[in-house]
Amino acid sequence: MIEPRLPRYQWGQRVKALIDLVNDGSFPNAPAEAKLVGVGDLGEIVQVGTHTEANVPIYLVEFGEQLVVGCLEEEIVPVEGR
Repeated sequence: MIEPRLPRYQWGQRVKALIDLVNDGSFPNAPAEAKLVGVGDLGEIVQVGTHTEANVPIYLVEFGEQLVVGCLEEEIVPVEGR
């Protein structure tokens, strides 16, 4: 059994996107592969969970109103002083 990796970031933390985040099919109202979030866009972590198969943290990040995207740690970075 793979031990779960502890999350680096926490609920309420401000973050920015390190890469363009595209629709992987989980947003039915957007075309597949459409850009949802651009590099440098700011958001706030609204929930921290764990990917059950890979045992890695998944962060639900709100990037503006009505747009909550699941992110891996490698896709976001904390924003200090905001």
